[in-house]
Amino acid sequence: RSRFPRPRPDQVAAFKGLPTGFIIDAMNGRGALDGAVKPIAGSAPFSGVALTTEAGPSDNLACFGALQVAAPGDVVVCASDAFRATAIIGDLMAGMMKNAGIAAFVTDGFVRDIAGIRAVGLPCYAAGVTPNSPVRNGPGTVGFPVVVGGVAIGPGDIVVGDEDGVVVVPFARIDETIARLPLVRQAEADLEAKVKAG
Repeated sequence: RSRFPRPRPDQVAAFKGLPTGFIIDAMNGRGALDGAVKPIAGSAPFSGVALTTEAGPSDNLACFGALQVAAPGDVVVCASDAFRATAIIGDLMAGMMKNAGIAAFVTDGFVRDIAGIRAVGLPCYAAGVTPNSPVRNGPGTVGFPVVVGGVAIGPGDIVVGDEDGVVVVPFARIDETIARLPLVRQAEADLEAKVKAG
């Protein structure tokens, strides 16, 4: 599914560089993927539009399909049924994604080739690492709703990641969340000042 509602550029830009904790606070304390999904190989923070894929266990055909659909700045979010016996992608696939303008890769599964992923520089967030390789048989889907790390994610949602984990802002809640961010920033600054003052 290559056509789905996408947030406006200004909506996407509103989340750039924000700590995930601020976004969660603006969504009443929920919205983060399971804590097992963490940055791999010192991956940098990221934000972008979710391009959802369903690969299933030990397969990555859907990730290749995402390369044909992705717009620059998309975040490929891959549901693998939390399968941990094989990796979903390695450094070569990460390089293909980087070349396609993809902003980051997120999965509830495992990845491989850590040194190569580090060299490619694509932010990669996963539940772990294994050298075991997947197959490319399918079936798989691209651009349909998935569940990753216990959170329902639709194509067109906004995804943000940092050292604390990965947060999903549902498409229908983007404006509401943006509107609450100034209040969160102010509350955070006020409390931080009180803490520093003893």
